[in-house]
Amino acid sequence: MKPGFYSIMAAQFFSSLADNALLIAAISLLVQTQSPEWMTPLLKLFFVLSYVLLAAYVGAFADSRPKGQVMFLTNSIKVIGCLTMLMGVHPLLAYAIVGFGAAAYSPAKYGILTELLPPEKLVAANGWIEGLTVCSIILGTVLGGILISPKIAQTLLLLDFPLIETHIDTPPEAAIALIVLFYLIAALINLRIPETGVIYSVSSKNPIRLVQEFSRNFMTLWNDRLGQISLAVTTLFWGIGATLQFIILKWAEDALDMSLSQGAILQAIVAFGVAGGAMWAAARVPLKNSLIVLKYGVIMGFLVIILAAFQKEQFGDWIVNFGIIKVHAYLLFTYVFLITIGWMSGYFVVPMNALLQHRGHVLLSAGHSIAIQNFNENLSVLCMLGIYSLLIWFDLPVQVVILLFGCFVIITMALVIYRHQKNQSQYDSLHLIGEEKQPHA
Repeated sequence: MKPGFYSIMAAQFFSSLADNALLIAAISLLVQTQSPEWMTPLLKLFFVLSYVLLAAYVGAFADSRPKGQVMFLTNSIKVIGCLTMLMGVHPLLAYAIVGFGAAAYSPAKYGILTELLPPEKLVAANGWIEGLTVCSIILGTVLGGILISPKIAQTLLLLDFPLIETHIDTPPEAAIALIVLFYLIAALINLRIPETGVIYSVSSKNPIRLVQEFSRNFMTLWNDRLGQISLAVTTLFWGIGATLQFIILKWAEDALDMSLSQGAILQAIVAFGVAGGAMWAAARVPLKNSLIVLKYGVIMGFLVIILAAFQKEQFGDWIVNFGIIKVHAYLLFTYVFLITIGWMSGYFVVPMNALLQHRGHVLLSAGHSIAIQNFNENLSVLCMLGIYSLLIWFDLPVQVVILLFGCFVIITMALVIYRHQKNQSQYDSLHLIGEEKQPHA
């Protein structure tokens, strides 16, 4: 890999670490203000809203200047979002500002990979990026849980600055103040990302024409035989992943009697599995064979359904001994099962992500194709989180929610596989994977 790739990885790590720690801190802030339970998943909904509303513009913005500069500016916006949260702005609105920065950051982050690396290295690069991102999710989620825990929060609140009144008086506020530092580190690393020398044709500055151009690019990618399959899978995956974050927190409280801090650890366990699956895919699945992983999406759906039947009481007080280490059986089962679900997710999404990036780069441009990917994926997040919030509002048991969720995954992935098989029976689209970039882009 080129040296610039490692700067991209480092910046992504710290930015993602802060994103995930901030989510836990923001949830704690909602709990502290006694907000209704259905409002918690709306945090993520407000975060991804910008991905959908600004999709026609962020791709053009990412292609208008060096990607390192774009990433620096957008990380700075995330800092502003944190500061507004500390100033008393409602967590939903403040987290929406952070989401605005993330929406503009993403096309630059993924777009620069296609500028910096050849197609044959995209799966490996995505495996490293996704693996590192998931590690940051694990650490960020754990970090958020630790920072809001009473003992650590009390230590942070004892820190004082002479002659400066910070007005930071609660555990969530102390956590958010520390998270700002990680965003600042990411922003500084962004300045070290080299320019690739890739120059795109200047997009129109007319907002209506940008929307029209986005619509044409949207249809181009969805009409492509490989683009539509990879886009469908990644769209489904991100909707699943965002919803699963909150389902696990709710399930941990209901089935395992866990607190928010403890439930955050389970989110990290899933992310650990995703990292393993992503790295395994990077090592084992070349771009030309990326479509063989589709079946793992169906298997993941069945595993989610099994999760609905699990209860802590089923294991009683059974203890498993590993020499000097003793673990409750229900915890061991939970960890292994959640790691397996995460592994399946990482293994099937990384090749699809790389394939989608390659097809987008061939048909469109780096920034525009990633913006379309983000639009679809985050529209899925909005819809699925909205449905989940509605189900929680209706006080539906979490086991029923998980059952519905698993069935949805199985059915939609089966339809994607059917569509791919139909495409293959009409036209051998696999040779398109090796196609070079079109001259117009």
